Amino acid sequence: MVRVTLRVDLVVPVKPLPKAKTRLRGAADGGVGELGAHQRLALALARDTVAAAVGATTVRRVLVISSDPAVAMEVGALGVEVVTDPGRGLNGALRHGAALLRSRDDDVMIGALQADLPALRPAELDDAVTTAARLFGSGEHRAFQPDAPGEGTTLLLVAPGHRLDPHFGGASAAAHRESGAVVLPGVRPGLRRDVDTVTDLDDAVRLGVGEWTRAVIDARDRLPQAGASGRPLPGALRCPKV
Repeated sequence: MVRVTLRVDLVVPVKPLPKAKTRLRGAADGGVGELGAHQRLALALARDTVAAAVGATTVRRVLVISSDPAVAMEVGALGVEVVTDPGRGLNGALRHGAALLRSRDDDVMIGALQADLPALRPAELDDAVTTAARLFGSGEHRAFQPDAPGEGTTLLLVAPGHRLDPHFGGASAAAHRESGAVVLPGVRPGLRRDVDTVTDLDDAVRLGVGEWTRAVIDARDRLPQAGASGRPLPGALRCPKV
């Protein structure tokens, strides 16, 4: 069995906030759909995800790929490097980030982590990396974490010296499996709970979200109930900046 060091460098892609998480529009302000409130939610999801990754003991470096200046400022404040998205789509951004990380150190695990995991716990990420290291030590080269429904992918890990080869988007779990990656065994509810819809967000809140997402949810819940039109009733307040 080959010994694989329990350290990983992660690349995390974050879309420009106005284009991110479009199915969540209105989730931050009771259905109104004001762009500023939506962007605060999208940013909060990314900040909580990156904060959890930074807090994991197995994570050595986090590289965020984004062309949004707000992401660069707010997520970069967590102590991670942010580089500009090359504009070649999600998988192109991941390949770009992985190539940068590989150019610096070819002897470490590389991973791609989705940026919408507000209930992620550092211990879950550590467990995933530890499990992947065991798989890589037994001869596997790539491993992935399916999302809660089992159709998407939230984390893809690759052994030292190997290409990331990401296939995110759509039915990515099947695509990663077909490309030779194996499923990471184990139960990690926060790592599996990515957030694309209001139902996903509710599920994440039940699991327990990070401080930035929690602040957005708390601000939303303080708003007066919306009327039948979906607009706030008279006297409703704007969602405060978080």
